[in-house]
Amino acid sequence: MENSSRKFLPTFSDLVDRLSICVLKSIFIPKNKEEYLNEINLIKHDIDLIAKEQKLEFSSDLIWATMIVMLSNRYIWENESNARDGGDQDLNLLKLTHSINGVRNRAKNLISEQLGERVDLKTDCLAAELNSEFENWNIFEGTK
Repeated sequence: MENSSRKFLPTFSDLVDRLSICVLKSIFIPKNKEEYLNEINLIKHDIDLIAKEQKLEFSSDLIWATMIVMLSNRYIWENESNARDGGDQDLNLLKLTHSINGVRNRAKNLISEQLGERVDLKTDCLAAELNSEFENWNIFEGTK
């Protein structure tokens, strides 16, 4: 008989990422708020289980990386919404949005590294082009 246990579970950082997306959706898509709140509760349950199993001590780096994930998701959300609505997007802004996904992935990897979980090996996402007249997203320089 084939082993029926799961082989690929979301990492803590994946859960944090999904939690931030669900929070955004619960705020900005009010017609589906109840569904998103239900998903938030399920995700929080799993995060609490992982924290208990691993006896996690939350560090400032973990909190900082979590905040980067949330802010990155918000930025990506805003620009993707504009693009879906047919808004005028200049190519530099779209490149910046893609670069922010690299920042988001790097922050998720910081979380995963702290917890000894798998990391995403492809995080470049135009990250070399982060210098922009729009914002300063090069937030990993100068931090420990």
